[in-house]
Order: sequence, then C-alpha cells, then structure tokens
Amino acid sequence: MMALLYICTIILLFSASIFVHELGHYLAARALGFVVDTFSIGMGPAIWKRRVGETTWQIGGIPFGGFVALPQMDPNAFLETTHNDKKRELPRLPPWKKIVVAVAGATGNIIFAFLLAVVVWLVGKPSSLQEQNAIIGYVATNSPALNLGVAPGDEILTIHQRPVRNWNDILESVALAPEGNIIADVRAADQTVRTLELATRKHPLGVRTLDGIEGMDPCLVAAVMPGSGAEAAQLQAGDQILQVNGLRVFSRGHLSQLVEEFSPQPMQLTVLRAGKNIQATVSAHYDAELKRNLIGIQFNTLSDLDFTTRAHPTPWEQIRAHATALFSFLRALSRPSTSGAAAGAVGGPVMILYMLWLMLKASFILGVWFTGLLNVQLAIINLLPIPILDGGHVVMNLWEWVTRRPAPARLVHALANLFALLFITLFVVLVFRDSARFIAPIFRP
Repeated sequence: MMALLYICTIILLFSASIFVHELGHYLAARALGFVVDTFSIGMGPAIWKRRVGETTWQIGGIPFGGFVALPQMDPNAFLETTHNDKKRELPRLPPWKKIVVAVAGATGNIIFAFLLAVVVWLVGKPSSLQEQNAIIGYVATNSPALNLGVAPGDEILTIHQRPVRNWNDILESVALAPEGNIIADVRAADQTVRTLELATRKHPLGVRTLDGIEGMDPCLVAAVMPGSGAEAAQLQAGDQILQVNGLRVFSRGHLSQLVEEFSPQPMQLTVLRAGKNIQATVSAHYDAELKRNLIGIQFNTLSDLDFTTRAHPTPWEQIRAHATALFSFLRALSRPSTSGAAAGAVGGPVMILYMLWLMLKASFILGVWFTGLLNVQLAIINLLPIPILDGGHVVMNLWEWVTRRPAPARLVHALANLFALLFITLFVVLVFRDSARFIAPIFRP
C-alpha cells in the first residue's frame, strides 16, 4: 500500500513539474497573441482531451513529459500549415515575443521551485549527520587512509583547495574530480591540519568516492538479540549508543571497530534513551561464522535523519544551492581533465526516480525539497543553447532579431532532428546504464 502511495506521489510531483513548465509557455503565448494548438500533460496517445476555444487540452498515456504546440515558434510558421485538416496562414511574430515564450517555461519551473522552497523553509527539512558536517565517521581497516593516520572524528576541510561544508560537498567534489587520488586538508582531533593525498575508488553506482572513508551516521538500536550481551546490559530498541569506554562513536562501522578493539573485556557504554544519558556495561561474544565480536544488536538504518533539529534553509539558499550543484557539474563536464568523471556521475531517469523514491520513503518534505532541485535544474538545462531545447529557440530568435531575417529553415530542422536523435540515444544509454548499475551488484560474487 505504501509503495503505491510513493508511486502516485512521484507521478504527481513529476506531473506538477511538467505542468508548471508548459503553463509558463502557455500563459506567455496567450498574452503575446500566439496560436496555441495543444496543451498536453504526458506524452503518447491521449487518454483524455477536451477542446476549449482554439486549444486542445489533453492528458497523455505516458505520465512523464508534456508539450504546448505553438506553430508560430517554428521557422516555417509564416507559411501555410494545417491543423485539424484545415489550412491556415499564420502571421509572423517578432523574435522578442518568441524569446519571452521560450524563457517562460523555465520561469515557471523557477517559480514552482521557489514555492516548494518556501514550504521546506517553513516546515523544516530533516537532515542527516552527513549533511550537518564534514567529519569522518569511519575509516576501513587496512585502507590507504588508515595507513596515513586518518581516524574517525577527523574533519575534511578542503578538497583540491575548495572548501567543503559537509559530506554532500565531499561526495560531489570527489565525484567530479579527475580520476585518481585527491588532495585534501584534514583536521585531526588535536586541531592539527595536514594536507593528505587520499585514494579514491569507483562506487558500484558508477561514481568515484573516497576509498575506505565514510561520513558519520548515528548508532540507533533497532532490535536486541535474545541471549546477547546487549540483552544482558538491558539495551532497548530506540537507544542510541554515544560512547564506548569514554570514546565517542562516530558511526555504526566505528562502533564495530571499537567492539573488536576492546573485546573480550566488558565495555562501558554511554547510551541516549528518552533524552537522558545512561550507562550500561556490555560484553561481546565471538561469532565464528562472521569472524568478529558482536554485542548482539541490530542497527536502525532507516532513521539516520535528525527530525528534532530541522534545518530551515531560506528559499534563496535552496535555489542557489540547487543551481550551484548543476553549474559545478557542467563546469566539470566541460573540462578535459574532469569530463570523464562528470560523465560517469550522470544519473538518468531511472536514477532520478530511485532518488526521489528514497527521499519520499525517508520524509515527504525531503521529496518536496528534491522536486525543487529537479525544477531548478530542469529550468537551467532547458535554457542551454541546444536545438530542441528552449535555449535553442532563444538563440535562433536572437539570430533573427540581429540579422532581421530568420535562420535558414532547413538548417534549423536538420539540427533539431540531429539533436533529437542524440537526446533519444542519450536517454536510452542512461536508462540502460542506470539499470545495469542496480542489476550488476545482484550477480556480483
């Protein structure tokens, strides 16, 4: 039942994003005297349509995408065209009007993103520890980072001399950096700062990430195993383990390392329960099958978000962050040294749907925030000067405005057909690659 609710919500959010984009085109077109043949939400055969005045309103059978049919945006619009089997002669409109209509779609997305950002600002967005800081939560045993003396609790300050605020910045910087090691300034617990060369590896999802280093996550107890040391210590579901023998616990992986380090001696835990810190003494037992010591708890990995201390980023901060993320990607894609890493980090429709699914499962407000991100980035991408995108229409009409004659129709159509083919190919490649990224780990030994 919940899965169906998530699916319906995803379709609703996507449809709303397409609707506001096409509504921007429609309102600007009507205000400037354009002929509007069709307003469609969704693609493919219409499952519902109704003609109101000169415009046919319809819902397509494929719930993603949409369009507003504006024949006067076409370079041949001043020639005779057909609509409903009737010949029409459409008047040529000035280029500036076409530019306004072309930009209006992206404007609709930005306005919608701003309204969503206002909701996030007022309600507050739950955030994870990795969104709140750039502190290292786990360093894998025998990893290159451990050999450099990196430890849980250290903080990454910069990557390639670029300051990072939290773990999201770190992931983005590493993913878009040239392949190979990265240079980072790392501050230790004693406040000393070292410049280190940290190794990276390719994640199963295709992006590069730090090798053997992860961010912080809370050690929340989901269940206590019968007959375990945790049961004897009277640990309970909902407890959060803060310290082991006076040492702060920075992640679930770090807790496991501390248990290994102090076993088989009993350990003193500091546990947060119902807002109060309590002490508990726990002993681990050795699991021969797993070949490690266990205290007998199951972690709650679904509640990493902090719902008590919500972030309230202003709408402008959200819009700026969404735009900055895309500009950083485009900048990396344009540089030969980082283009390969940037291309590998691209996620297609499958990845976008998966990310939105995860956001909604964690919190509806995170789904709203992610939809705002999609709208800002959709607006920017649509304004790129590429044929078949809104930015292509802007360039074409700027040419007409400056030269006082329209761009050659055959050239425009040839470029539109070429880029349409390229976009379809890119779409298929991204869907295939995203699907392979999810399927391949299932069969990996």
